[in-house]
Amino acid sequence: MNIEHLKDNGIDIAVVSGDEVVIIDTQSALDLAMTVKYETGAERIVIDKAAICEDFFILSTGIAGEILQKFMNYHVKVAVYGDHSHYTSKPLKDLIYESNNGKDFFFVPTKEEAVQRLTRI
Repeated sequence: MNIEHLKDNGIDIAVVSGDEVVIIDTQSALDLAMTVKYETGAERIVIDKAAICEDFFILSTGIAGEILQKFMNYHVKVAVYGDHSHYTSKPLKDLIYESNNGKDFFFVPTKEEAVQRLTRI
């Protein structure tokens, strides 16, 4: 796992990337958020979709809801970048749509757009 620290318009943002899946459940998501905050001071995190387990995107597992709630409780804002177009689940598409119209969690295609979303909120 790589954690890159960016400062954009005076806002600390951490970019998490790598080949390994680092978010597999609620505890690992919280551990990641606290590691990022400790190492960079950032409460805004850009995460490569590849770093999140595929079960997150199957809403019936409940993992996405639990993780989103933890991030909200700890005031962590997140943008997940990667290809989300191949998902066919209407509830997941609705979650992505609603999230992208909110202020805390975003699903976008590129790292650059993820950073932009987190600096605009």
